[in-house]
Amino acid sequence: MIEILKTNNPVTLSFALSCLEGAGIDAIIMDNHMSILEGSLGVIPRRVMVPETQGYRARQVLVDAGLGDELEVKT
Repeated sequence: MIEILKTNNPVTLSFALSCLEGAGIDAIIMDNHMSILEGSLGVIPRRVMVPETQGYRARQVLVDAGLGDELEVKT
């Protein structure tokens, strides 16, 4: 799994997951429980993870949806 997006914004997170789901890409949210534990202050961002084999396609789907500025830079 690779990290494709990291955000504190629940709307961005929901939109990204919806776009990926619509494209048939398996995505999961990491750090969701940690974010809840810290009291919903938005300090701990949640990460969207996708299988490494779907990383390029997932990035393209999110760029096409207008979330290109939110994507994690691939190192």
